[in-house]
Amino acid sequence: MSREAFINGQQVKFTPGETILEVVRKHIGKDYIPTLCDAPNLEPFGSCRVCSVEVSADLEGKAKRVVAACHTPMQENTFVYTHSQSINKLRKNIIELVLTDHPLDCLTCEANGNCELQQVAATVGIREVRYPEGKNHLDVPKDNSHPYMTSDLSKCINCARCVRACDEVQGQFVLSMAGRGFDSRIIKGADTNFSESDCVSCGACAQACPTSAISDVFQSKAVKPGKKVRTVCTYCGVGCNLDVAVNGNEVLSIQAPYDAEVNAGHTCLKGRYAFRFYNHPDRIKTPLIRKNGNLEAVDWEEAYAFIADKLHAIKATYGPDAIAGISSSRCTNEENYLMQKFIRAVVGTNNIDGCARVCHSPTALGMQRVYGTGAATNSIADIKHTDCMLIVGANPTAAHPVTGARLKQAAMQGKMMIVIDPRQTELAKYATYHLQLRPGTNVAVLNMLFYYIIKHGLEDKEFIEQRTAGYNEFRKDILALDVFALERISGVSATLAEKAAMAYATAPNAMSFHGLGVTEHSQGTFAVMQIANLAMITGNIGRKGVGVNPLRGQNNVQGAADMGVQPHQGAGYMDVTDPQVKQMYESVYGVSLPGHIGYKIPEMYDAALEGKLKGMWIIGEDVVQTDPNSQRVRAALGRLDLLVVQELFMTETAREATVVLPGSSFLEKSGTFTNGERRVQRVNQVISPLPGTKPDGLILAEMMNIMGYQQAKYEPADVLNEIAQIVPFFRGISWERLGENGKQWPVGGDGVDTKILHSETFKSGRAKFFFKEFKESSELTDNAAEYPFILTTNRELQHYNCGAMTRRTKNIELLAEDYLLMNAQDAERLHVEQGNWVELESARGKVKVRAKISAHVKPGIVSTTFHFPEIMINNITSDVHDTEASCPEYKVVAVKVNIPN
Repeated sequence: MSREAFINGQQVKFTPGETILEVVRKHIGKDYIPTLCDAPNLEPFGSCRVCSVEVSADLEGKAKRVVAACHTPMQENTFVYTHSQSINKLRKNIIELVLTDHPLDCLTCEANGNCELQQVAATVGIREVRYPEGKNHLDVPKDNSHPYMTSDLSKCINCARCVRACDEVQGQFVLSMAGRGFDSRIIKGADTNFSESDCVSCGACAQACPTSAISDVFQSKAVKPGKKVRTVCTYCGVGCNLDVAVNGNEVLSIQAPYDAEVNAGHTCLKGRYAFRFYNHPDRIKTPLIRKNGNLEAVDWEEAYAFIADKLHAIKATYGPDAIAGISSSRCTNEENYLMQKFIRAVVGTNNIDGCARVCHSPTALGMQRVYGTGAATNSIADIKHTDCMLIVGANPTAAHPVTGARLKQAAMQGKMMIVIDPRQTELAKYATYHLQLRPGTNVAVLNMLFYYIIKHGLEDKEFIEQRTAGYNEFRKDILALDVFALERISGVSATLAEKAAMAYATAPNAMSFHGLGVTEHSQGTFAVMQIANLAMITGNIGRKGVGVNPLRGQNNVQGAADMGVQPHQGAGYMDVTDPQVKQMYESVYGVSLPGHIGYKIPEMYDAALEGKLKGMWIIGEDVVQTDPNSQRVRAALGRLDLLVVQELFMTETAREATVVLPGSSFLEKSGTFTNGERRVQRVNQVISPLPGTKPDGLILAEMMNIMGYQQAKYEPADVLNEIAQIVPFFRGISWERLGENGKQWPVGGDGVDTKILHSETFKSGRAKFFFKEFKESSELTDNAAEYPFILTTNRELQHYNCGAMTRRTKNIELLAEDYLLMNAQDAERLHVEQGNWVELESARGKVKVRAKISAHVKPGIVSTTFHFPEIMINNITSDVHDTEASCPEYKVVAVKVNIPN
């Protein structure tokens, strides 16, 4: 209910809880009251007092008192005076005092023209400084120790915005204020430099700093000629918005817009700083064709003609099912849509798949089986409405850093957190309960949670009765389990599982998040179904602060699947074998389409090795480095008559290609990405494509026409309109309607989007309970005797999947190689010391990697990444896949650790 107050005699309405500054900004203007310590994504602090105003309880202004507008709540019938003579004098005096301890070298300062102190000084009318010059900060040495972060604390005004950004936004607590009075100063860690501190390079402090006291190597505060373009990050599934500063065709720097609903002025080091790959010398700048065993440069016309001739010949000799395509989650929705259209309508096969196969295909399948829809039920913003966070098989502070920071902040503020993970992740340190299970036993542990929820009668019986099916049989199967046998299998004590189950079930609102530690298992789909069932049995579905929220790996994994990049479903998740669906697609595409399910990625390799698959087109996926059992993948690709690879760099897969086509990075194209919360956002072209390269969508459209199909000239907005005709949940989406913050599907014809799924009903009618008993992975039953360790793979903050982009930025200075986490007990037994080279051996082969002794893994468990082709960890991962969705089991690999000679 709104209340009334008065600002400089003007009557205004406000909502209880709003500060004076918020009310003034809402009714008069953003910059009407000057500030220095205030920032849009920080809590009110009140340290600078520049925002001081006078308030009175009566119209005559009697008994005025001075308060800081930023943290003083507006009161009903209060009279606020923002620019009285005494207030103006006070503000001017404050700024004069600040300037006594600040170097007046504006003309040579990075922030000149974009400095908040400079702007506020001008606003309050500073023309001279009457006080003697200070001496405490002017001789502070600059810190250029870090690949990205810089500081010149002689420019510091002690507003503490950097400290608060590190605390309140990232939750890293690297920066703090030391000393008192004129001796006050910002320190990093235990008074060290950026490089030696625990800084994670998110840049929140640099963006928050009102001067150039903390900045970055790109001088992101510098005002230079050019423009700023808003786009969406190319890395993880969070979908951060970015403001990209451009001069000509050069990217200068990146900051995070404060008004972005997804990331609100925050991003990680990859989004903010790891962009210099776009013009790296290693970029492929011309098409290449293999001639006499070598890849040689050709022009586009020759490359297109060569590909068309080869594809026509393969179709004529072996049929369209001898050709397959793998699309990319780094490509836009429009490009993924065209890729599946090309494979289906032009080639004539359903042999189309994407990288979701090797990460979140079990999520889509499992949630579809339970709910009818395979996507996140809620928004990340709902973290502020939840009471309990369940994190299963995910390390979001490394893999989804902005979401991870929100989860960490919530845990630090006292919200319940339960982590189920074989490693002691960063969030596990903040968790109320950490269930540190043996890799591969998710199903066993989740069944333990069900057992105790039912045993204690904590089910939401009303929700189960009204909105679900299959519960009685499910309940019977759960209660028949031997929970202590599950304890022995998983390594998680039954007592701890009981406490976690009760915490989740009794929380008013409980929200789950899961990642690749759930999906990349032989029972991945079943574990996803259990997580969905866990929300159902406790009624945690269909409202704010609850639900099931998969943390998507790549930036557009959700969108690629939405667009039909899978062999059994076309755009919009419609069954390609359904005659009515097939007819609908044919009416739009204008050609006859195949009506049988195509190959999944693992089946493509099988078919190639068997001689059934002759041609393959891969966009933006380095399958040789990132798919399991790399030798087998390389062997399969080597059996093909034609391998076309669209790429930015000469990846391990591109080295195997018959034809390489140079694509464009996200900075060089327009389109849309769909993030992990179903938010479709505009990707805006920032710079022109590098000479010789083309956007992937343009390549596909041109190739379709060369192959004889009439595809319109490539315009992302036009392709989006075609998608909206076909995909029901895109019905109300258009380029113009998306605006700056996008829309969360399903979007109705009126353009209204959906923040929360299943609030009243499920797509499948009633959500279904499914019981599944734990089954050990064949990787362990077949190999554990000879290979006693379990290897589980993970990601690091600094790099991204195969690392082709991040390894060509200064991120390589922060992390230059893969390493193997090993428990100290195992290291002592094997006589391994910190940093020693060890040899990891599995039934597939051997690799050498440095050991890092750590308490983050239990004895018998080792863990590493596969960011670096020099190591090629996937030479030893297995061919075991999820039984339902064929997602590889990266998380359970039987290995032994050898000491190399």
